[in-house]
Amino acid sequence: MVQLTLPKNSKVTEGKVWDKPAGAKNLREYRIYRWNPDDGRNPRVDTYYVDVDDCGPMVLDGLIYIKNKIDPTLTFRRSCREGICGSCAMNIDGTNTLACTKGMDEVAGAVVKIYPLPHMPVVKDLVPDLTRFYAQHRSIEPWLQTVSPAPEKEWRQSQEDRAKLDGLYECILCACCSTSCPSYWWNGDRYLGPAILLQAYRWLIDSRDEATGERLDNLEDPFRLYRCHTIMNCSQACPKGLNPAKAIAEIKKMMVERRV
Repeated sequence: MVQLTLPKNSKVTEGKVWDKPAGAKNLREYRIYRWNPDDGRNPRVDTYYVDVDDCGPMVLDGLIYIKNKIDPTLTFRRSCREGICGSCAMNIDGTNTLACTKGMDEVAGAVVKIYPLPHMPVVKDLVPDLTRFYAQHRSIEPWLQTVSPAPEKEWRQSQEDRAKLDGLYECILCACCSTSCPSYWWNGDRYLGPAILLQAYRWLIDSRDEATGERLDNLEDPFRLYRCHTIMNCSQACPKGLNPAKAIAEIKKMMVERRV
């Protein structure tokens, strides 16, 4: 079930059904969440028809087709189109994922249903407000911190230590995992969420970093870390195949070990 943060006393209603492209023989129906904070209307779901023979194979290609040829007011984020930037994260067919890497043929059923990421304030249409998400990322100080004199050329790292970062550095901060987490839905103002905690663990185990104690102190809080209940939605939702739940478990383990 899609969970959205909507304006007070509002509900999603049926919206406009747009005309089918003239002469198109291979159509795919898109049902897309629409909301404009400036028009005073309730959120709605508009229906569009995409000419599959006239656009690329990805869900994002369909959205671009709609914006360019049917409805220029449709608003969404996108950039790299290669699953690197995380801009086009949205809820497609009930799952948080990237529109640029989700093929239309991967969507079960005839209708492609698209909503913004769940339980985030909506700026407009498919654009969530990620202000708090980015502020939480900034709060973990995601950069190398050292007290030793800077080396002449670079901070060295063994191949074994570098391998420990695999499965962590690939995170693109798309927020698919955090917005699939019920603990983050209900406590997002205090719980950092799986994406940010995975990023925190990436710096905790970096052999070049010398602020491990301070980083753990920053996470030692009933909500910032321990609100994770191992529901595992995060690991299932990650479009990069990462495992935030494991990273969170490892941080908890580090917390215990430093007390022994």
